[in-house]
Amino acid sequence: MRAPLEELTTSFQPQRLPPDLPDADCESGIATVPLVEEPHRPAWQPDIPNLYLDLPPEELVARISRARGILGDRLVILGHHYQRDDVIQFADFRGDSFKLCREAAARDGAEFIVFCGVHFMAEGADILTRPEQTVILPNLAAGCSMADMADPGDVYAAWEDLGEAVPGESTIPITYMNSAASLKSFVGRNGGTVCTSSNATAALRWALARADRVFFFPDQHLGRNTAKKLGIDIATETAIWNPRKRCGGLHRDQIARAKVLLWQGHCSVHIRFKVEQIEKARAEYPGVRVVVHPECTQAVVDAADADGSTEQIIRYVQDGPPGVYAIGTEINLVHRLAQEVRDHGKQVFCLDPVVCPCSTMYRIHPAYLAWVTEALVDGHVPNRIRVDDETRAHALVALERMLAIT
Repeated sequence: MRAPLEELTTSFQPQRLPPDLPDADCESGIATVPLVEEPHRPAWQPDIPNLYLDLPPEELVARISRARGILGDRLVILGHHYQRDDVIQFADFRGDSFKLCREAAARDGAEFIVFCGVHFMAEGADILTRPEQTVILPNLAAGCSMADMADPGDVYAAWEDLGEAVPGESTIPITYMNSAASLKSFVGRNGGTVCTSSNATAALRWALARADRVFFFPDQHLGRNTAKKLGIDIATETAIWNPRKRCGGLHRDQIARAKVLLWQGHCSVHIRFKVEQIEKARAEYPGVRVVVHPECTQAVVDAADADGSTEQIIRYVQDGPPGVYAIGTEINLVHRLAQEVRDHGKQVFCLDPVVCPCSTMYRIHPAYLAWVTEALVDGHVPNRIRVDDETRAHALVALERMLAIT
């Protein structure tokens, strides 16, 4: 008979990060070292039992493997593509944020779902799974700087400003998957939908067929690149909404003529990619195929051969002919993909010469995974992520609407 589980009380406070992480904040490599030796490990990261701080990678691997063996089918580990290899090796499933949330929902028999990603992903898994299932985020400091750029209070205030600026006109809110559960709930209550980088075009097309304009947040670049694909004039029919200014810093006529209002947010990893990097790759490797994530700037997306979500980038390389591929996305995914296709006559490298993992995703160190899995074996539930019932209900409406659209 199983021992009763003792749930450890935790809370999540999003960490506001600088919008542009300088090169000095990037890791010089991605090999795992003991947690206490991690470069740039900030003091505000949550505590972890001291015994895990000095453990070498090989002992962490042994501890995680042992805990997994004991928990068996009660445990499912999900690993986002941007995780380091020393974490992804334990993942039962790997993918982008929405794919992993759907995998979580499909694991009816799993009692515990450990999501090796960031906070909004774990929230999404909690929304889509059964209430009796437990979703755990190994490190509560694993947030998302882009998601934090759309503070719910700022979004609610912006929505009120919009109603006053263009009374009688219709606006549909669309939030990117990379956002808090409260914002998914907000769009669900207000006739909007969620989108991912793979289905943003369908979501935007759906909304524009039903309203005068779309309010798209938090990533301006995904919104702008998607709008351009739909033939929207970026110069005259889109506008940037600055949440720090009254009415987004826009005049009423700017709002009135905009088909897409773009929240002033971005991904700190993907804005690192520059057109100059693409030009350099083409000069050094004639015939190189360049594929980037749509969170990159419009100029970078326009200069590339293709753009797409992490899953689409992987397929672009896997299904493509032999040759050289330059990729504009997070380095762990690029390194892993390069290893997987190198025996098929394909050379893969990252456009950014500075090795810079997603700084928040990188906080899922194997030490945290060892801690939470061993805690589960001992009958404790650390770092449970729970979305309240009301938020869950409206967020689920928005997610189900997205599924219906695509």
